Amino acid sequence: MRTIQDIFEKQGLAIVLATLVLASLGGCSGDGPAIEARPQSIGFSAAPQLPQGGGATVSAAASSGLAVSYSSITPAVCSVDGGTGVVTAHAVGNCVIAAHQSGNTHFAPAPQVTQTLPVLVNPGQSIGFGAAPPLSLGGTASVSATASSGLPVTFSSRTPAVCSVDAKIGLVTDLTTGVCTVAADQAGNANFNPAPQATQTLSVSAPSRVTVPVAPTGVSATAGSGANTVSVTIGATDSGGSPITGYTVISRPTGISATGTDSPIAVTCPSGCAGYAFAAVASNALGDGAPSAFSDVVTTYQVTETFSEPDTQPKNTMFIGSFDFDATAGTVSNLHGVLSETMTGGASAYPNDTMTWLTLGNQLSSVPATLGGANGLLVTTFLLNSTNTLSNNPVYHGTDGWSPGTGMGLYYGFPSAPSPGAGGVGNAYARIFVNSSDPTAPLTQAQIDSLAYADCTAGGMMGGTCMTGTTLAGYGTVGTMSGYPVSQIITKP
Repeated sequence: MRTIQDIFEKQGLAIVLATLVLASLGGCSGDGPAIEARPQSIGFSAAPQLPQGGGATVSAAASSGLAVSYSSITPAVCSVDGGTGVVTAHAVGNCVIAAHQSGNTHFAPAPQVTQTLPVLVNPGQSIGFGAAPPLSLGGTASVSATASSGLPVTFSSRTPAVCSVDAKIGLVTDLTTGVCTVAADQAGNANFNPAPQATQTLSVSAPSRVTVPVAPTGVSATAGSGANTVSVTIGATDSGGSPITGYTVISRPTGISATGTDSPIAVTCPSGCAGYAFAAVASNALGDGAPSAFSDVVTTYQVTETFSEPDTQPKNTMFIGSFDFDATAGTVSNLHGVLSETMTGGASAYPNDTMTWLTLGNQLSSVPATLGGANGLLVTTFLLNSTNTLSNNPVYHGTDGWSPGTGMGLYYGFPSAPSPGAGGVGNAYARIFVNSSDPTAPLTQAQIDSLAYADCTAGGMMGGTCMTGTTLAGYGTVGTMSGYPVSQIITKP
């Protein structure tokens, strides 16, 4: 059996012979494709407030237009999502965030730039309303307001005789003509002081003529609380001047319907709701209005994966994240989360660990798969905005540069000098399975065997070998440190 050293020695001899032949033939003439190295720079937007124990989002852009990634220079003070720039404060101090752009065949790597966010203790906050929506007599409209802290606001009506408002979502219902005043409050928490109350006024006058309702707007659909159910929310409806008496939810394809007087409206599907989209029709004393645009059923789920790591017990590798599942189109988007590195930190296991956690925020692969009798998707999210993770050299069993179970666990580009952030040492990924019929269904063993992770960052490396987690049944090999998947739990918040 050949060793890696044998391979290196034979490759080295081949390279020397090839060089001598090229020299004797006048090779290396410079006729190959030119590689540009245009300079680029990175600039940060204004620094946001970062409260103790809270979060904020930084934003930076490269002059090249290429995607920027982020890292924390002060991990004891704060961490950052490498793809989205969402910063989380862990302690009082100065949080320093770095922005990177590694370049490509057209642009040279950009010089790293940093932004400093002082972690604030109990800072103040303010509330701002969006543009005031039109409100018809007897109709509904959605107001929006945000707090500078990022904490959720609550709504109330200062004129209850004229209008009412949903405290959580800001859906205003008109009761009569006059001026409707909506208030927004944010009570604060351990990190922020309460915000001064903000208000917005909406005027309602009698219409010149009365018609059937206008098509509702802002209609959305999510998975319901029970099996084979959908919850349809109606954002706003112009009543046509006559109070709305109710709503009818219709489906595409046809065959499913439900009625109700208040949003949201619960819809029950005869067998399953997958593949259906939903719209709403408003009614008043004159009749039914036009239907709204159809909305796909899109739901956010949370996911937790656990990989057993026999060599780092009691610590296991874990991926904790979330994703959006479109049950109408059967697609998954925005899979992102954090991956633990069991070779870092102390001996304590999650959740009392001190491990380094990588932020995986680049969903770059989604593959249909039928496993354990269920149709679904294998979805993979990466640390970098590139799939280049594991060796793609056929000598080392490499294929496409990342697929689980390939590349002998060696980093992409091995054995050439690693290039952090450019496809060498530095990438990582986690793969989940989403059951298209029911994302929350417990996984079968065949589905568990399809889970995988690879960590080729400094904290997940053993020389040139990345930490990985796979099973023999799923990918023909176990992880490089005998790691393998043992569970995945998906829940609807």
